[in-house]
Amino acid sequence: MSTPLEVTVVAAEGRVWEGRAISVVARTTEGDIGILANHAPIMAALVPCAVKITRVDGVTEVVAVSDGFISVFSNHVSLLSAFGEISSKISVDQARSTIAHLHGVVDSGEADQSQVREYNHAIAQVRAASTAAALAGGGQVEVTPAPVRVVDQD
Repeated sequence: MSTPLEVTVVAAEGRVWEGRAISVVARTTEGDIGILANHAPIMAALVPCAVKITRVDGVTEVVAVSDGFISVFSNHVSLLSAFGEISSKISVDQARSTIAHLHGVVDSGEADQSQVREYNHAIAQVRAASTAAALAGGGQVEVTPAPVRVVDQD
């Protein structure tokens, strides 16, 4: 086996996940990126997504993240995000309710920054939970609205 990746997922509230992995797949502003051992150094901006981390024992963890950054250097992968949550701890019904509640105001462009962030968090949660369910053989990945970019209103 090749050298494992040392992976850390950190959100504003603290460490979400940390461990050794054989691969990490995340979505950036440029598209999906897959990280394996000895990947070239990179830093990229994340969009709200379901990050798939395949541990060294072959189990895949799914983590919901919002906007942030992924950094890869010397087999160390750091994902830094304003929000992060392990898929098994997500309340999918609550996330779907949040999306339904905020979709109209976000879609009309009348949402403030906190509403857009809450909307994006809920989208990431649904994506992570449905991705984890699909990996476990429990269905397909749920289609959600596209995340909305947070724009400073200074």
